[in-house]
Amino acid sequence: KVATCLGFGPRFLHSTGQAYKGGPNSGVFLQITCDDSVELPVPGQKFTFGVVKAAQARGDFQVLADRGRRALRVHLSSNLKAGLAALHAAIAQVL
Repeated sequence: KVATCLGFGPRFLHSTGQAYKGGPNSGVFLQITCDDSVELPVPGQKFTFGVVKAAQARGDFQVLADRGRRALRVHLSSNLKAGLAALHAAIAQVL
């Protein structure tokens, strides 16, 4: 048995990240990202909230990788069927 935690981003990035980026290397992380169905612009900026969210996810994953954590990132683009197939293949590869 192993403790399991599920968080939805980007709101989990700071609190969950603080708990798991430091301390013993005992966690196994699966980060699943996807494209937004609608790109909403950030008011007064030239980028969208989707760009901000994707950057936060990449940054969080990079910190885990830099600290040698066992982490896998799977990006489900706009093609959900292909994305789920990629996720299945990635999980099968590590099991």
